[in-house]
Amino acid sequence: MTFEEIKPAQKAEIGVYLPYYQGNKRNALPYAIGLYKQGNLEGERAIEEGESIPFIATWNVSTLPADLTRCRLQFDDDADLSYEITMATFEYVDFLFDVVVALRHKRPADFSKSFYRKLLRLDD
Repeated sequence: MTFEEIKPAQKAEIGVYLPYYQGNKRNALPYAIGLYKQGNLEGERAIEEGESIPFIATWNVSTLPADLTRCRLQFDDDADLSYEITMATFEYVDFLFDVVVALRHKRPADFSKSFYRKLLRLDD
């Protein structure tokens, strides 16, 4: 996926999310919501001093920021390397900002370290 393939969300869709974000994130919000509305993402998790691991992320699409979104990540096309997490939609869209930034800078789609910490429940 490339940044140009993301269809930005419409103004009406963005309005309900605005209270959750400040500053520069508001400028990227149409793209983060547009990516969210696709319901899936193919990307690569960068591994320090190693090869990247491909993943497929899928999630249910909700209309309200406070609704829950369940995301499933499967790494390397291996069912044993599947993980699921459920969080508020606005929180998940917040993680998608990092993916949008990576794509905008022509890097492979990937989530932030904080997303993976949450996914693997390292901060619980």
